[in-house]
Amino acid sequence: MFNKAILVGRLTADPELKATASGISVVSFTVACDRRFVKDGERKADFINVVAWRQSAEFVCKYFTKGKPIGVEGSIQTRDYMDKNNNKRYVVEVVADNVFFVEGKGNGNGSKEQAPLPDAPVAYSYGEPGDFAEIPHNDSDLPF
Repeated sequence: MFNKAILVGRLTADPELKATASGISVVSFTVACDRRFVKDGERKADFINVVAWRQSAEFVCKYFTKGKPIGVEGSIQTRDYMDKNNNKRYVVEVVADNVFFVEGKGNGNGSKEQAPLPDAPVAYSYGEPGDFAEIPHNDSDLPF
């Protein structure tokens, strides 16, 4: 069996850190993910609910705010509950295993510049050719 979700989008609101009765950090947030196609000249988005626990929850609340790009890797979970009117409600959400930045470097003075998300296939990191160095090797080091 396999259950894996990878999302790249923008936060729809500032995340709010909460704690369970036993003191475990948790945050629920929504990620707006653009669809790959444009209909009638307008790009549509899906709004995906995410829950992060412990250090991941604290990381989200410390470094992300409304509108910032965010990457989430996790699994899809479904659950149900009875609301206060005794109606059965169903929830589908992504439980985050890993949360990561998907934007460019800061401008060096502590503030963070937002890099635009790409329109076509999503890249999980940004970089210029000068950001990378060649690693010297000889052919006997290669496993193939």
